[in-house]
Order: sequence, then C-alpha cells, then structure tokens
Amino acid sequence: MSKILIIAEHLNGQLNPSTAKCVSCASKITGASIDIAVLAADPAAVAAQAAQIAGVARVRTLANAANAHALAVVYAPQVLAIAGEYTHVFGPSTTFGKDLMPRIAAKLGVSQVSDVMAVVDAHTFQRPIYAGNAIVTVKAPAGRTVVATVRTASFAAASGGGSAVIEAVAMDVPLPTHTRFVSLQQGGGDRPDLQTARVVVSGGRALGSAENFQLIYDFADKLKAGVGASRAAVDSGYAPNDLQVGQTGKIIAPELYIAIGISGAIQHLTGIKDAGTIVAINKDAEAPIFEVADIGLVADLTKAVPELMAAL
Repeated sequence: MSKILIIAEHLNGQLNPSTAKCVSCASKITGASIDIAVLAADPAAVAAQAAQIAGVARVRTLANAANAHALAVVYAPQVLAIAGEYTHVFGPSTTFGKDLMPRIAAKLGVSQVSDVMAVVDAHTFQRPIYAGNAIVTVKAPAGRTVVATVRTASFAAASGGGSAVIEAVAMDVPLPTHTRFVSLQQGGGDRPDLQTARVVVSGGRALGSAENFQLIYDFADKLKAGVGASRAAVDSGYAPNDLQVGQTGKIIAPELYIAIGISGAIQHLTGIKDAGTIVAINKDAEAPIFEVADIGLVADLTKAVPELMAAL
C-alpha cells in the first residue's frame, strides 16, 4: 500500500488551498494512506485546518521555533527525518514547493517528478512539457521514494468534513544556520492571492503604461478579484513580476479569468488553460487569445472596461 506524505503550505496561521489540491492528487492513487506534515513554530491552528480535509488519515506536526518562516533549508532536514516511513512525498508546484521539494529529492537520491497533472498509477504520472503543448507520461522507479510536485491548477481542492488524527512528532535534528529569514514582501491590500483567487483580472501591454494599468486594479476591486499580468506588461514595467501569469510566471486555474489587452502568446496561455471560463477584451479581432476564450469582446479597452465597471 502507498503511504503518502504531503508537506503543508501555510502562512500566518492559514492553510494554503494548494495543500488540499495535493490531497486530491494523492487520492488518485488507489488504496493510498495520506498524511500531512505541518511544520511551524506553533502548528496547532494549521494542523486543525489540515485535519478537516477529507481523505487525510493523520496530520503530523513538527513544532520548532526555527519553523516560524518557511525556509526550505530548515524544513528539508525535518521532512527527511520522517520521509523514510513513506513511499511518496508530495508538495505543491508553487514557489514554496519548488523551493523545498528538490532538496528532499536530492537528499533521497531520487529524481523529482515535477508538475504532476494526472495520476496513472502509484509510480506513473503525466506532466506537461513544451509550454503545455505536449503531455509526457513518466514512470518513477519502484522501490524508491517518489518525490513529486503537484500542478495545483490541474486538481480541485479536496472537500472538507475530514477528522484526521493530529499527532506531534518529537525529533532532534540538527538544522543549518547559514540561511536566515530577513523579510517577506507581499502584495498589499485586500485582493485575493493570484494563485488561489476564484476570479482573476489580467492586463497586457496594450494598457500602454503603469498609470493605465490602474484600470486593471480598479476593475479587479469591483469584482473582488486577484490581479495578473502578461509577461509583456511586466517587462514593460506596468506591473510587478509577482503578478506575471504564464509559463515563466504563475500557473493558475480560477473559475473566471478576464484577459484585458492581452494578445495571447502561447507562453501566457500555458498559465491559464485550466481556467473555468476565459473572457478576452482586445481591439484586435485576430488576437490569438480569442481562439481559447469562451467569451470575446472586440473593443477598445479604455472604453469597454469603464463601461463594464459602470454596469457592475
């Protein structure tokens, strides 16, 4: 039987939805037993949230003052201390997971399976390649620990209603001291996080300037949506790079994605192809974005967006 350990992603006492999506992925492995590891200075609140995810057998807490901030160099030795009990170790394919999981794979001497988007069996998975233009099936060796990151845009979050056992793990593992936490910079305001927002409004180079990009923020606030940007908009300095959506930015799967002034380069489409509904506003009727949009509006965004906001 497969025993799977999922490393919880959390911040400020709140469990990130990426963890429940990893549970959905793990549950695709027939007969798997799923545990979640919560590393924190005080893991109680996060552990209680993790225990409510359906399909989770145990939540294992690793309390340590050094875990106050999610430093991969600090987390990895602690995960390795319990990884031997498991056949699989999963983490989300987010900034957190991409930082932590390769360290675990390297220390275990295995190749990481990255961006799992579908499960065939306990050792066989599918993942995208070539900017999502092709899907490759990869097989991890049997008898070795499978370390994988889960493409959270490909899985719905597991439901609540669980009642997993919470148990504390006591360990005395030497932790590195050559890396220390300095500060965390986050997008301010009350807007939802880009990677977990149900609705996302993104702007492209057609906005013309950073000042005009304020139109995207205003529209997003009307919809209580997250804000994204194309690489062209980021490279032009209209928006910060943490808002970039696409192959070299964030891969997202909101229920509604509104692309404003975005042409639809393949690198951008890679980041949004799992969105529920895609709406595009562009004055170029031949823009590639219209080939994937569920709803398209050929119009000047400087006129169309204010009209939509007024209607809202």
